Amino acid sequence: MYGLHNGVHHFNSFDKIKSLPHYLSKHHVRTGIIGKKHVGPKSVYRFDYEETEENHSILQVGRNITLIKELVRGFLHHNSSQPFFLYVAFHDPHRCGHTHPQYGIFCERFGDGQGSNGVIPDWKPKFYDPNLVQVPYYVQDTPAARQEIAYQYTTISRLDQGVGLVLQELESAALLDNTVIIYTSDNGPPFPAGRTNLYDSGISVPLIIKIPDGFTEHHRTNGKQTDFLVSHLHLAPFILEWFGVSRSKLKSEYPNHLSLMSYFKGEMQENKDIFASHSLHEVTMNYPMRAIRTNKFKLIHNLNYKAPFPIDQDFYLSLSFQDILNRTINNLPLPWSRSLKSYYYRPEWELFDLSTDKKEVKNIAYNNTFSEVFSDLKKRLWRFQNKSNDPWICGLGAVFENSGTFKQKPRCLPLYNGL
Repeated sequence: MYGLHNGVHHFNSFDKIKSLPHYLSKHHVRTGIIGKKHVGPKSVYRFDYEETEENHSILQVGRNITLIKELVRGFLHHNSSQPFFLYVAFHDPHRCGHTHPQYGIFCERFGDGQGSNGVIPDWKPKFYDPNLVQVPYYVQDTPAARQEIAYQYTTISRLDQGVGLVLQELESAALLDNTVIIYTSDNGPPFPAGRTNLYDSGISVPLIIKIPDGFTEHHRTNGKQTDFLVSHLHLAPFILEWFGVSRSKLKSEYPNHLSLMSYFKGEMQENKDIFASHSLHEVTMNYPMRAIRTNKFKLIHNLNYKAPFPIDQDFYLSLSFQDILNRTINNLPLPWSRSLKSYYYRPEWELFDLSTDKKEVKNIAYNNTFSEVFSDLKKRLWRFQNKSNDPWICGLGAVFENSGTFKQKPRCLPLYNGL
């Protein structure tokens, strides 16, 4: 999908795509989804049990942790002994000030029992002092940004309590000890240099996987932290393999997939790289980017680099972005790792040495010292884009030719439009 799924701009997967619930159903696994779905078409992403924004308010199925708990209980109650896959997609801690401003910037007041905000019985709201929050390196350290972080912490605490309720339901159903539990997020925080960016602050997300004790006597699993490079692309094959789909079958459905199962068995070596992409967020946010990340380096290709980087609607209205705008316009101090101009206008290539520059602010793509690294990562990114049939390979300065004379050796032929 090249953009956010909605009813206006028709960002959908192709009709012939086979999704995870499709393959699970083929292998007699009962599937369910609760909360945010946000993918289409329905015919491709069909679950046996669906309680999402398609038939409920997203505030209820995504933020009301009491309702989420009850829906989980209902799914498990009707499951009997059949293997199951349940996807619980919390909408916290997304912003909501642009759609439901009455509940606060992050819906931190939704269900808090005050005024007409309603009550979420299982939620014990927690509030945070903006002066005491830890400001991430990619967000400016100002009162406005601190206030927003404090608001988001409140919704994160609601999410955290909701996860606890889901785990309690598994325990009550006597399923906690023999169920694989995966906790992750779809993108980085909706703050400067976060979501919609391919910097680590935009693509580095939590990933916690708990597998049943005794899975294998050699397992490297629960209670251990690793720097192993993993992508969301690796989760679907892992889930299928857990349910007994043969590796030979997986290789045909997920070519060159990384087997996390092998990792848990202690059989797999370090993964060398992962890839990331961004094309559109909203329909007006055309800014395709591709990236390759290794343990030490990150290379980003900004294909539409001659245009200013676009800002999504909810982030534009935020306290933190308005603070950046106002401080820049009025020539006031901006304690941020970037400037607004450098954030808007980026070079075609950005290369970062993550071992010495974790904040990704020193671009070494045009430093001759790193020319071999630059060349190697470009080739690896090119190979991946070709393997995945990526239409955005050449960028603004060339035309991609991959048929006829160029079928065996695809090339980017120059436009000479940068003269």
